[in-house]
Amino acid sequence: MQFTATSWAWPWWSTIVFINIINVCVCTKFLFCTKYETYGKDNKYVKRMRIMGVIFTAVAAYRSVFVSCYLTQMTWFDIIPNSPLLIRNFAFFAELSLGGLFALSMLHANKDLGIKVKPDDFWLIKLFVEKSPYFLWGCIFVAQFFAYGGLLTKYDVLFAIEESLWSLAFLSISPLALFQLKKVAEVKIRDPQKNWSLLSVFTKVNMVWCVLYCSYGVFFHLPLEVWPTAFEQMYSGIPAIKPLNLAAFKDAFFI
Repeated sequence: MQFTATSWAWPWWSTIVFINIINVCVCTKFLFCTKYETYGKDNKYVKRMRIMGVIFTAVAAYRSVFVSCYLTQMTWFDIIPNSPLLIRNFAFFAELSLGGLFALSMLHANKDLGIKVKPDDFWLIKLFVEKSPYFLWGCIFVAQFFAYGGLLTKYDVLFAIEESLWSLAFLSISPLALFQLKKVAEVKIRDPQKNWSLLSVFTKVNMVWCVLYCSYGVFFHLPLEVWPTAFEQMYSGIPAIKPLNLAAFKDAFFI
């Protein structure tokens, strides 16, 4: 069998698509299993989480089939459903949904664990406990506009800022994630009769995600991949910046 530089491509694509098919199946099963359940005072919270979960799962599945690269506009299939601008529009809702899932779940965990700031607490503690989930969502929201700008202008610095905002977003919630993890351990000892398993799993997964994502962003992705390329484009003398006009939108959508 002859192997080429792209021999990995279809096995990789097939694996990603298969994983996302499983995700869609799990999401669909969860929706049907909880369709007629009521959650009392948490009904609004659960409804919002379900909607955001469906949006994120559906767009992730779509993007696993129609893979694209914004800067170079390289796509898996040369068809309109694989349009980089179309996929960026879908990503806008999916990424805000992901931020919303993190933010709402952490705010709800604060309530479940009885985490409240005291009047005499240091202002930074208040900021991390009460505001960091909102800050995370805000960073992801602002990052969307830099992603659009990078796609339309082909200016790599805008993508670098977008990626930096994502790392900043999860760095901001890391102290709260650690605090919630420690708090679950405390309440499990103080009130062993209550079932804390769901919160325990959530805080552990959340903490692991923050450590892995922030480590990847701060020590590898940003300093070694993203910003060197952006600086190279900035100081190349002829930065590849396309004007932001109707032609740029047509290019990003059709080419």
